[in-house]
Amino acid sequence: MAQLSLRDVRKNFKGTEVLRGIDLEIGDRELVVFVGPSGCGKSTLLRMIAGLDDMTSGEFLLNGASMRDVPPSRRGIAMVFQSYALYPHMDVYENMAFGARLQGLDKDEVDRRIQEAARMLRLEPLLKRKPRELSGGQRQRVAIGRALTRKPEVFLLDEPLSNLDAALRSDVRLEIAKLHEDIGGTMIYVTHDQVEAMTLADKIVVMNAGRIEQVGAPRELYERPANTFVATFIGSPRMTLIRATRKGDAFAVAGSGAVELPGAPASGTEVTLGVRPDAFEIAQGGQGFGAEFVYSEYLGNDAYVYARLGDGTLVSARTDPAPRPERPGERITLRPIAAAVHFFDGESGQRL
Repeated sequence: MAQLSLRDVRKNFKGTEVLRGIDLEIGDRELVVFVGPSGCGKSTLLRMIAGLDDMTSGEFLLNGASMRDVPPSRRGIAMVFQSYALYPHMDVYENMAFGARLQGLDKDEVDRRIQEAARMLRLEPLLKRKPRELSGGQRQRVAIGRALTRKPEVFLLDEPLSNLDAALRSDVRLEIAKLHEDIGGTMIYVTHDQVEAMTLADKIVVMNAGRIEQVGAPRELYERPANTFVATFIGSPRMTLIRATRKGDAFAVAGSGAVELPGAPASGTEVTLGVRPDAFEIAQGGQGFGAEFVYSEYLGNDAYVYARLGDGTLVSARTDPAPRPERPGERITLRPIAAAVHFFDGESGQRL
């Protein structure tokens, strides 16, 4: 069992506030992903949970007990680093044994744990190899295996896939998801890649500038983002934000005309519309926003069309591969699907 509570956690570096009052509850056996842009504080928060960095103020509780004065080695937490951090002079077996031996376990127990972790991570044929003889994906599995042998209550993974190529990232991501299912432990995973967050997480914590913007299941964040930051960070290609002036059910964009969006929530005259690529139709007639075609991306089953509205906003629309606009500068009409449009306050950016 491993339940974590973070209460008004703050961190200052030389007068600069890096974490600005983090409140978060993480339940037993959850796989929680911290996601956000570089510099948002997600890795700093992870290191504070591990005990590698001190909190300036606030409280961190593990199963109800304060961890403020508990050293990293006694927290029951194992961390997998972005850089693998393997000992180059040791083979895989010795690398995996190192942490378990520091716990004072006897030889037979260490060996049992290594064999169990190696079987789970498909490392059995590699136990006598040195790190230099392994691929990037294999090294990352060794780093995860070393953490496994400690039998921690909590696993922390700090951007473990960032050094891998695209194919390996997909493979190791699947292995991490299966590992969580097999061991049933509590995992906290840090990444700036929202695809990793969406595919792995039970719960996503979206961070920005040292604060938590929203916490929720992947589907909740995708379908009901709390504000424009979350809306544009979750989803690829990103959601388009369109500044519009409202008059009744009509929403007008400078230089592109107006569309009727019945059922929009009550608000003022200045509204930000959030439209994902699959919520746009390229219209052959009728109402829609006038736009200038810029370019398209062919992706096999789909194509993405990029066009510029009259106010300069670049929008993306998912469409069939053919037919689609081909000539830059061609005028097209983009019609948002009313039921799929998100509405945000024009000033605060908060969801309406």
